[in-house]
Amino acid sequence: MRSLGPTSLLASIFAAPAPATGAPRAWFGTYTAKGGKGIYTATLDPATGLLSAPVLAAESPDPSFLALGRGGAFLYAVQETGCFRGARTGAVRAFAVDPADGGLRFLNEVASGGADPCHLTVVPGGRGLLVSNYSGGSLDLLPVDRRGGLGEAVAARQHRGKGVIPDRQEAPHVHSTLLLPGGIALAADLGLDRVFAYRVDGPGGRLEPALNPFTRLEPGSGPRHMALHPGGQLVFVVNELACTITTFALEGRHGGLRERGTVSTLPAGFTGPNLGADLHVHPSGRFLYASNRGHDSIAVFAVDRAAGALAPVEHVPTQGRTPRNFALAPGGRFLFAENQDSGTVVGFKVDAGTGRLTPTGQVLAVPSPVCMVFD
Repeated sequence: MRSLGPTSLLASIFAAPAPATGAPRAWFGTYTAKGGKGIYTATLDPATGLLSAPVLAAESPDPSFLALGRGGAFLYAVQETGCFRGARTGAVRAFAVDPADGGLRFLNEVASGGADPCHLTVVPGGRGLLVSNYSGGSLDLLPVDRRGGLGEAVAARQHRGKGVIPDRQEAPHVHSTLLLPGGIALAADLGLDRVFAYRVDGPGGRLEPALNPFTRLEPGSGPRHMALHPGGQLVFVVNELACTITTFALEGRHGGLRERGTVSTLPAGFTGPNLGADLHVHPSGRFLYASNRGHDSIAVFAVDRAAGALAPVEHVPTQGRTPRNFALAPGGRFLFAENQDSGTVVGFKVDAGTGRLTPTGQVLAVPSPVCMVFD
């Protein structure tokens, strides 16, 4: 693997020494059209929250979203493009992970089933992969073989229709999926202001509408990413266009969602341009985090599990531009914001009692970072 060379003072204010073997490892997806070469990796010092200097794990075109399978033995990456092998589709690549240094060995690649795939979810057991195709407006199920390789799609659901915002909701835009207990997959469609529910019947099986096939959101919301509360009864949806988070209570085991409330991701009085992006629940279930692109912040909320309500705690600058995604380290002691347009990953310490964020002081250079996953 190749080291990531310095680019400026922002390249790395300081990098942690290489942690001991067995330390948590992270992988970064990038946009290669904007300076990245593919997928980078680094290790985390769990005591200090500092990451080692990122190195290139594998060259890959526009791996804007990553997912780990089979306990970290395999890594899957979208190829967020609109053309693959002459067809109007993107692709998904499979890699085997070297447990010693996080290096990636290319296994194979297949069509994603639609243009511009932007999200992946590994089904339980690691024998299937759900792919959200943003421009294609479809959700596809790819089988995964015993060696981690991918097969052509065995099931697909093509969404149809449009929303109320002409330049962003002119067509369906499947942006992400979330697996629920009982084999139900929720699919957030930014273009249609709906969260669809599908039964996933095995890696080589079906992708069928659930008994409660979809839930509507407020027109113009633009649902993007979702998170399940550790208690298993609440689902949070970050709405990109409205810059809000909507909380739903799960009703039964058939994809039914009952709205519990909606809050803004922005501080009162902010009127500048902004798009909601990512969200994650703290492992304790007490806090929820969401990223703002434009305000360039992480919004912190306290979670009232009984009432299903979110209370604003603070908005923390990410020290860079356009935090498309962010990640909580295993255990929830540290959070890392990926600033896509400034090419930096910034670390924060999480206060276990309040959920508040304090910068660790580390700013690492990763070219156009747009996804981060931990093993």
